[in-house]
Amino acid sequence: MDEIIILGIVGSLRKDSYNHLALKAAQELVPDDVVLNLVELHGIPVFNQDTEMALPAAVLEFKRRILAVDAILFATPEYNYSVSGVLKNAIDWASRPYGESAWTGKPAAVMGASTGGLGTARAQYHLRQILVTLDMPVVNQPEVMIGNAAQRFDPDGRLTDEPTRQHIKKLLGALVQLAKINRESKIQAG
Repeated sequence: MDEIIILGIVGSLRKDSYNHLALKAAQELVPDDVVLNLVELHGIPVFNQDTEMALPAAVLEFKRRILAVDAILFATPEYNYSVSGVLKNAIDWASRPYGESAWTGKPAAVMGASTGGLGTARAQYHLRQILVTLDMPVVNQPEVMIGNAAQRFDPDGRLTDEPTRQHIKKLLGALVQLAKINRESKIQAG
């Protein structure tokens, strides 16, 4: 079977984002037959339904990247008990115009890192609610919530916490399985 390609979406614009670092760690942990490419959300304008019929170039490129992969791995920070505005904005753009969502049926997994003790638990819950309405099958277990992130990464940005690395590896394995099932279903549907 061909390799599985996953798109890792960095849900933060922050230069030293722990979520970006978590996705970099995930790139090291993917199985041999898997590629994990990352996309940042810089340059995507604020969603405006008045312009959805002529999507901005940054949005077209973002949608193209989503459509070209087998699965999505979201890494979300938590702001005010929810996902970041930049992530929600990008999700909204890629779901438009109505009937042309890039997300439909795309397998997904969710993880997140924060300096707080809960490790983005509330943001992940909200993101999962959003993914339901987008008709995306989502990995339920394991959940990867990287709390106290400053203690789990070294000064060079490498994830050094071995239990967290193993959780990410298990999450990737579950996402790959979901992507393979989804691919097989599409082949059988013909």
